[in-house]
Amino acid sequence: MTLGLDALKGWWSTRREAAPGALPVRDRVDLAGARPTRITAFDQGLVLVVGALLALGLVMVYSASVALPDNPKFANYTSTFFLTRHVMALAIGLVVALAVVQVPISFWEKQAPYILVGTLVLLVLVLLPFVGKVVNNSRRWIPLGVMNFQPSELAKLAIAMYAASYMVRKMDVKENFVKAVWPMVVAVAFIGALLLRQPDMGAFIVIATIAMGILFLGGVNGRMFFLIAAVIVATFALIIAFDDLRRERILAYLDPWNPKWAQGKAYQLTHSLIAFGRGEIFGQGLGSSLEKLHYLPEAHTDFLLAVIGEELGFVGVAAVIVMFFWMTRRIFAIGRQAIAIDRVFAGLMVQGVGIWMGAQAFINMGVNLGVLPTKGLTLPLMSYGGSAVLMNLVALAIVVRVDIENRSLMRGGKA
Repeated sequence: MTLGLDALKGWWSTRREAAPGALPVRDRVDLAGARPTRITAFDQGLVLVVGALLALGLVMVYSASVALPDNPKFANYTSTFFLTRHVMALAIGLVVALAVVQVPISFWEKQAPYILVGTLVLLVLVLLPFVGKVVNNSRRWIPLGVMNFQPSELAKLAIAMYAASYMVRKMDVKENFVKAVWPMVVAVAFIGALLLRQPDMGAFIVIATIAMGILFLGGVNGRMFFLIAAVIVATFALIIAFDDLRRERILAYLDPWNPKWAQGKAYQLTHSLIAFGRGEIFGQGLGSSLEKLHYLPEAHTDFLLAVIGEELGFVGVAAVIVMFFWMTRRIFAIGRQAIAIDRVFAGLMVQGVGIWMGAQAFINMGVNLGVLPTKGLTLPLMSYGGSAVLMNLVALAIVVRVDIENRSLMRGGKA
């Protein structure tokens, strides 16, 4: 009888812990008298939103690429070529993500410097003529058979890990510019130099934003932060001023309908804007885009949002924006929770991932909508691109792992 009452009390305690507002981590008591079995929960909302973005991206990649074989450039491709490769990338990414979510965050904290060094080696290797693959005059990919791997995607995760690790190790010298900031600036500058050799200025902007964001969130002195920001902005200004191609892109972005630019540097932008205009409120219907029929270049990669706007209209674009906003906000909440329970590395790294996803999505959307100059950045989780999808899923798997460990620690368990 006593055992039965104890089991009933355990069941009632479990029900109370599962009440609204409580953490969705609960202990299930076996009424037959067996030992309690701990069920570790995770943020199901985050996983569902990521799944929705992946699913919508898969559909839109197929819609945007189905007509490409009509173009002589893709004459040897089938109508499902890009769909098949995207599905393969998703499958590989999901398998790797399931493996990564099993790895304790302490492992990544110890390995962060080595991961950065390995990334730098890959960024050097990709520049070698017999290693790197050239696409559209850019040498950014290392062929791996099943996919072409882009080291700059790994660099985004590597810099988030290294910057978080660096801030934890330099916690006591935040007020000293040379000791606290200069080594980090050198690391980012070296990565930037390698990326600009590819060239891949878009990835450099994202990586610099991640590093700057983590330094700011890590508590670096405000004056130092604004000094670094000013140096980075001045660097970008100098790059644009002394690079004719990038300067012309800026001028074309400012006046895309000028006949001088409309059929040249602003060609993608003008056709992207036409696609959004045709979509109106509810769109032309799935599969009914005209701009994807060889008018809008890179419709399945950099300008996927324009196809979404044309086929699904304002409603579809708004849904994508809301999902990215919610996902980024939730990632930051997980990071703040980690810092609140004294897991500074985990918290800063997760917030770095949030900056990555949010900033890259913002830049891609801004480029598609003509708010920002054209940059070669994909829409995270959605655009076609094997290594981009793979690294997005790996980063988000680490976020989920941090969330799992947070919940376990808050209930008195172990990470």
